[in-house]
Amino acid sequence: MLVAAAAAGALAFSAEESDKSETFRQLELFGDILARVQSDYVTETDDPELIENAINGMLRSLDPHSSYLPPDAFRDMQVQTSGEYGGLGIEVTLESGVVKVVAPFDDTPASRAGVEPGDYLTAIDGESIVGTTLDEAVEQMRGQVGEPITITIARENEDPFDVELVRETIEVKPIAWRVEDGFGVIRVSTFNEKTTDSLAAAVKSLQAELGPNLPGLVLDLRSNPGGLLDEAVGVSGVFLNGGEVVSTRGRDPRDTERYNADGGDMTDGSPIVVLIDSGTASAAEIVAGALQDRERATVAGMTSFGKGSVQTVIPLRGGRDGAIRLTTQRYYTPSGRSIQATGIVPDHEIANEILDESALKRLRESDLPNALKAELESMAENEEIEHDIEEPPADYEGEDFQLQRGLEILAELNASRKTAAVAQ
Repeated sequence: MLVAAAAAGALAFSAEESDKSETFRQLELFGDILARVQSDYVTETDDPELIENAINGMLRSLDPHSSYLPPDAFRDMQVQTSGEYGGLGIEVTLESGVVKVVAPFDDTPASRAGVEPGDYLTAIDGESIVGTTLDEAVEQMRGQVGEPITITIARENEDPFDVELVRETIEVKPIAWRVEDGFGVIRVSTFNEKTTDSLAAAVKSLQAELGPNLPGLVLDLRSNPGGLLDEAVGVSGVFLNGGEVVSTRGRDPRDTERYNADGGDMTDGSPIVVLIDSGTASAAEIVAGALQDRERATVAGMTSFGKGSVQTVIPLRGGRDGAIRLTTQRYYTPSGRSIQATGIVPDHEIANEILDESALKRLRESDLPNALKAELESMAENEEIEHDIEEPPADYEGEDFQLQRGLEILAELNASRKTAAVAQ
């Protein structure tokens, strides 16, 4: 037995050494190619730029969300998550070398100019950005506050057109609230460091106007591209009395972290309808999935984007060499669902327009190059769901059919709640 164990250990050691040897051989190959480019390419090359592009190519081959952040981009990212930065106010991704809009932030130059989820950005100030990296495109869109910029948009079934914008200081206000039809409507546009506190303040304002026992509220997460995981947990905790919000799992199944709601439900069980659509992504999907699984809210709208992965930002040499954004985990709703590439399926599927082929082909996580595959169990569950999507009537003249139906569902929930209270 000792001889067999020793032999097995030697084989494992030999395989490990072989793997390292192959890695070193490939690195030597990279060095040979770099040297040949430096000496023989038709024009003089920028060596740091070559190496940076090689690093980005390696990371982008993993999935759409892993990338290298040079020092300037790393600083910009830190500023953006704090809730204030300079630019146009667009959340973008890269699809087949073309910059594609996930969603514009509310009340920014992009949203006011009519930029829509699914638009392709093909040029900036007349110069093509097709084939550039995502970080390069974002850097070109940012600049001096007050400077004009022209972006060229390619939109399905339309000829490419230019949109002139003026860069602003983008102070993303994550929360907006109002009263409509006697119910609270809270719009959550992003998840930055201010979102949970702003939401709690909005709930208190609604209670001051409608009474401490709210008749109900609509939580609007449509076209919300996500943001900070901790804020998603905090937002969910505003409506939950403890318990799990989300769990994350890495490569090793034993590497599981669970995030629970703190405090208590500020609304004391008031009915909630959560609105989602194909632009609802990441942290916004965590909230929708948690409230749906915990049977705390009814979810209405269209199936969400399906970004069920967690990125860890790892500073390099304390940030002096920038950082890498690396996908390290998937996240799971309280019932154990992974929504990667499948999304949150609403309880009431409601479209905001008469559906045609282009409306059904909105950008989703599963459309992105190298997207992480959906887990087989989740895919099987979604394949069993029969989709019966409610559309606005042909003569509908309102501005927001999903919100109208959400308020109607909320009225039904409130009526049921009152009936149950009387019966007790």
